[in-house]
Amino acid sequence: MNTMLAHTSQEFEAELRRLKEQLLAMGGRCERMLHMAGRAIAEQDTELAKQVIDLDRRTNADERSIDDMAVRILALRQPVGRDLRFTITAVKVVTDLERIGDEAVNLAERAQELAELPQLPPPAHDLPRMAKLAGDVLHAALDSFVHEDAKAAEEVFRMDDGVDDLYGDVLMQSLAFMEAHPERVPAGMRVASCAKYFERIADHATNIAEMVVFLVRGEDVRHVGKLRVSKS
Repeated sequence: MNTMLAHTSQEFEAELRRLKEQLLAMGGRCERMLHMAGRAIAEQDTELAKQVIDLDRRTNADERSIDDMAVRILALRQPVGRDLRFTITAVKVVTDLERIGDEAVNLAERAQELAELPQLPPPAHDLPRMAKLAGDVLHAALDSFVHEDAKAAEEVFRMDDGVDDLYGDVLMQSLAFMEAHPERVPAGMRVASCAKYFERIADHATNIAEMVVFLVRGEDVRHVGKLRVSKS
């Protein structure tokens, strides 16, 4: 009986490892899509933008596969304690990763439109920096998940503030540009949209960091995590 229990336990641990590995593989693909989308905008590269759009099919398949794994674990293993928190975290994290993929596709579509312009509006010059900051936030969130490090996850909340600040700057620049050049309002709107997509990606990464805190501490800091850290 003890041998059977040990065997079952090993199988369960292997399933949890595979679930985590698949999540991290999906996270790596999302990082790649974000990097490619940022480059597509900066370099007005329509082929690179198309590659981002094509990659989204893989992230959608990732989401379905990971959801299936998590549901099977919940139904067949009936986990408790930390194992239950991990499985719940996986379900939440995969949703945010899929949405990050969607935002990367939005960026790629705007990149294709911006590539048709003879030159980018001046506010677009800050978009590569936004791409870098959003990418840093996502990488830090995924790294905190890899190491199951709540303190590292809380640092993600602070990093997101930098993306928010830059988003505000790009939005104001875009509004000023459109006011000064009403004939180029569509171009200004596309730049503002790109900034918003980067800001949303950082928000989804922050959601992942919040779930890492939940996984490690059993503490729900959604919607209050950033406020709590800013006061600490």
